[in-house]
Amino acid sequence: MNRIALFLPNWIGDVVMATPAIRAVRERYPAAELTAVCKPYVADTLAGAPWFRETILFDKRGPKDQRLWPVARRLRRGGFDAALLFPNSFRAAALARLGGCREIVGFSRYGRSLLLTQRLHPKTDFWGRTVPIPIVDDYNRLALAIGTDEPGHRMELHTTPAGEAAANDAWNRFSLAKYPSVIGMNPGAAFGAAKHWPVESFAALARMITQRTGAAVVVLSGPSEREIARKIADDSRSPHVFSLGDSPLSLAFTKSVVKRLDLLITTDSGPRHFAAAFDRPVLTLFGPTHIEWTETYFAKAVHIQKKVACGPCQKRVCPLDHCCMRDLSPETVFAAAQGLLAKFPLPLAGEVRRAA
Repeated sequence: MNRIALFLPNWIGDVVMATPAIRAVRERYPAAELTAVCKPYVADTLAGAPWFRETILFDKRGPKDQRLWPVARRLRRGGFDAALLFPNSFRAAALARLGGCREIVGFSRYGRSLLLTQRLHPKTDFWGRTVPIPIVDDYNRLALAIGTDEPGHRMELHTTPAGEAAANDAWNRFSLAKYPSVIGMNPGAAFGAAKHWPVESFAALARMITQRTGAAVVVLSGPSEREIARKIADDSRSPHVFSLGDSPLSLAFTKSVVKRLDLLITTDSGPRHFAAAFDRPVLTLFGPTHIEWTETYFAKAVHIQKKVACGPCQKRVCPLDHCCMRDLSPETVFAAAQGLLAKFPLPLAGEVRRAA
């Protein structure tokens, strides 16, 4: 194969979980030109990676040149030998077909079977219902379908000079190099409010961490979470908790920050996978979602989920009392965080901070 289009997942965390498969394709076809086809908001997730010759942005609500027909024409001009479809959407398969990709590999779902040349099937139970299994394994099946070796589960990300410079600025502005460790908190979740842990719980946890361990806490933020990050820092009533919400925000910046942390405490959202990709310990707070879908086999990960009668429900917004997250106590999370820090001390993080 000379030219392969990889249609990337539509969620930031899912893109990270696709990296073992992407790397396997690169290794199996070292001379091939790989092109990423993706939504604009996930494109920078893989910025700095050595895998792709070009990135084509595809967004049905974006500028005209990012919509279906212009992107299909661009693919057709490229003469792609194969397309690997990480998203399960009908639209992705239609684009690959309209773009003239000769081999189209994807899962046979959502009525798109006839658009595929190689059809994979999701795991189902006796009644034909889809069974929750790690999505990283399904992504690896896509790579195996075009002849790669077993991709494994090691996720991989890269930083950029701009991201490193922004992280250096934050480290210097908050004098983070003087602390014995720096712990990150990520309160956001693009999936929906049901994944959120209460602001007061994050604030209480941040206060515990600074008082009992001497660590600094930095609160990560996306563009829509600036106020949440500020409130966590303010409500912690600790001078050692810092909001990154007033920093120039970007995926490049977030990646470079996560890469330096001793531990990330996070909701079930994209930056959770940044930690694993940079080999940083990560503690994930699960609420309405099945842990099985996003299991990555990362040895330095701990998952916490409050068992409740109504969950996991997979709902974006809780129709009841949000007990799965509300009843998860800061004390429980702190104990798990202490266990991770004791098991996986990271002197490298301190070296990076001193260099900053």
